[in-house]
Amino acid sequence: MVATFAQPEAGSDLRAVPLSTKNGVLEILSMRRDPFAFAEAKRVEFGRVSALSAFGIKMVTASGPDAANEILMNKDRAFANAPAWSYFIGPFFNRGIMLLDFEEHRHHRHILQQAFTPKVLTGYMDELQPMVAERIAAFPTGRVRMLSEFKQLTLDVALEVFLGIELPKHEADRLNKAFIETVRAGVAFVRKPVPGGRWWKGLRSRKILEDFFYEHIPAKRATQTPDLFSVLCHAESDDGHTFTDEDVVNHMIFVLMAAHDTSTITMTQMAYHMAKHPEWQEKARAQAFEFDENLTYEDLGKLDVIDVIMKESLRMCPPVPAQPRMAIKDTQVQGYYIPEGTFVVVPQLANHRDAEYYTHPDVFDPERFSPDRAEDKGHRMAWMPFGGGVHKCIGLYFAQMEIKTILHHLLRTYEWSVPDDYRMPMDYSALPVPKDRLPVTMRRR
Repeated sequence: MVATFAQPEAGSDLRAVPLSTKNGVLEILSMRRDPFAFAEAKRVEFGRVSALSAFGIKMVTASGPDAANEILMNKDRAFANAPAWSYFIGPFFNRGIMLLDFEEHRHHRHILQQAFTPKVLTGYMDELQPMVAERIAAFPTGRVRMLSEFKQLTLDVALEVFLGIELPKHEADRLNKAFIETVRAGVAFVRKPVPGGRWWKGLRSRKILEDFFYEHIPAKRATQTPDLFSVLCHAESDDGHTFTDEDVVNHMIFVLMAAHDTSTITMTQMAYHMAKHPEWQEKARAQAFEFDENLTYEDLGKLDVIDVIMKESLRMCPPVPAQPRMAIKDTQVQGYYIPEGTFVVVPQLANHRDAEYYTHPDVFDPERFSPDRAEDKGHRMAWMPFGGGVHKCIGLYFAQMEIKTILHHLLRTYEWSVPDDYRMPMDYSALPVPKDRLPVTMRRR
């Protein structure tokens, strides 16, 4: 007899979600070690919808694009972001745009979108391009750990384009460390501020970031400059609403974290695959030389080789591996009964390897995104590295602009490789990153 999560009311045609009877903590550890094998084992044992119990909560995983569509499009407003994400990252990214729901989310997003219009993005492009060119020109050669280099570069971009503040290296390093600690705190096993633990470090780092932004708000409100910090201080909705200082701080901390880490992870994956598949590196490089050294905003859409490499890298390893929601009323997913208060997870890391939509899903194959194949178009949620529905990533166009610009300059200046037998060892305990930071051999062209 299969254990179940919660029984629907008598006479209901909904099914009860099957519940794993294994130790939930061990289940989570297994998932972190190999999320793909874990997802496949659950699918074989229970199907696409199943639950596990750990740390005092029961969590339903609903895999497959159909379930993702039901949950993320949220037509009957049965699922909320804030109570789910807040369990993981609430104390560290309090009231960021992803932790707001319904009318409040719509209101904040409407103001925040003014920071990501095509006109504003073009201004960001003008700001970041010379800095990227300068940093790439100074990239080290020989044995280089690409994750570390990309992380420093995206932090530089974030500080210059988003903050518009020149900081000494020790201060930039302090902020970088604070961002890392706030992200890692969300997956802490010990969820109390025990000195030295992840949770404690995350709370300490959140305070560091708050103090930094509050200190600089008066200057940003006094003068308009072309950086995100200033835009948020001056942005108004159509009816004249603006952000409070607290709103600005909350959104800045969240957006910088999202832009910093997700772009770093994506570029690291792209660099790895281009090292393992040098023919794709050469295709991208050849196209890079079809354009001037400095790209225009209009050029970005024409870099179709880098574009498909990026899309395939995002398919194989989306930077945010899952989307949690909480049911705020009794509802259903794929015919399974979901009671109010249930954590429900959309596992896009596993969904992106769905053989129903992707041929040889474990193989790096950018051509699957070509117009004649378009495997990602088989379902609106088959490819969703930026999420879906009203909470789809607001900064996705900035992220793609930053990534393409950096890779464009990198390809024109360097070649990089890894040994034939190298396989990038991944750490899935928080956001997915290589344990060894991706060592490559970098050579200037």
